[in-house]
Amino acid sequence: MRYLLTGGAGFIGSHLCEALLARGDEVLVLDDFSTGRRANLSAVALHEGLRVVEGSVLDRPRLRSLVRGVGSVLHLASAVGVQKILAERVAGIVTNVDGTEAVLEACAEEGARFFLASTSEVYGKLAAVPFREEDDVVLGPSALHRWSYACSKLLDEFLALAWHQERGLPVTVARFFNVVGPRQRPDFGAVLPRFCAAALAGRDLEVHGSGLQRRCFLHVHDCVRAVLLLLDRREAVGRVVNVGSAEEVTIRALAERVVSLAGSSSALKVRPYAAAFPSGGFEDMQRRVPDTSRLQGLTGWRPTLDLDASIRDALAWARQG
Repeated sequence: MRYLLTGGAGFIGSHLCEALLARGDEVLVLDDFSTGRRANLSAVALHEGLRVVEGSVLDRPRLRSLVRGVGSVLHLASAVGVQKILAERVAGIVTNVDGTEAVLEACAEEGARFFLASTSEVYGKLAAVPFREEDDVVLGPSALHRWSYACSKLLDEFLALAWHQERGLPVTVARFFNVVGPRQRPDFGAVLPRFCAAALAGRDLEVHGSGLQRRCFLHVHDCVRAVLLLLDRREAVGRVVNVGSAEEVTIRALAERVVSLAGSSSALKVRPYAAAFPSGGFEDMQRRVPDTSRLQGLTGWRPTLDLDASIRDALAWARQG
């Protein structure tokens, strides 16, 4: 089959690209390289089944021409990272909402299946864990711009499901929970690569807030495996599916494990949110744990790589510079 990956030169997108090519599919990558990198595709750059196009999903005529002849579109193009979202407030919303609308329209016009990479952020400040796909969402106030990302991705989900229910477009929505691993960069605030870079350089690992926030981190290889399984299941059409690990860790404990596995002498430095994000607009939640029973029921998927394996692979990637 032929796939179009928007944001295919990004962290998750590049791993998906490799996996699809490895199983014999053709892949067309559309990326504006605002956060993606050509180097992420270096291992498959000469693959005869790969074509890379530099451009934006907001260029509707070009997008439609690229979707023509494609069986499925995996839409990963998105504004990513807390720092980038707070720094580019208008652009982040426009990219997420208008970009998704453009891809949905092109898929409907050309008869392609649509796969949306969404996020656990849409659950917002929901207190009860684990998070289930049918749970209510609890977002913070619009005055805190940090919630614009969750809101825009939730609107993306509403759009995708509306196109499915009203127009019959085959769509699947995957909510990713803290995917980590090789090629994830620290530039935009992702916590694990930021910790790895600091530990290897002998710098303090900066823990924001109390450090007692709890998260679940999923290795990108397990994430990619889940996506491929969902793409192959008709039963996943019209569904929202959590993709994540249930192995919880506090951010403070994550920092300590990174230091230990890196053999580093770095110390931990706790920094209040107000100091870490002086421009304001930020708020955090205490726990984020997925219920993955729907994913397991649809595909039989279970994670194969634990947190220590994810940290080791992230450290190995960071050591490469």
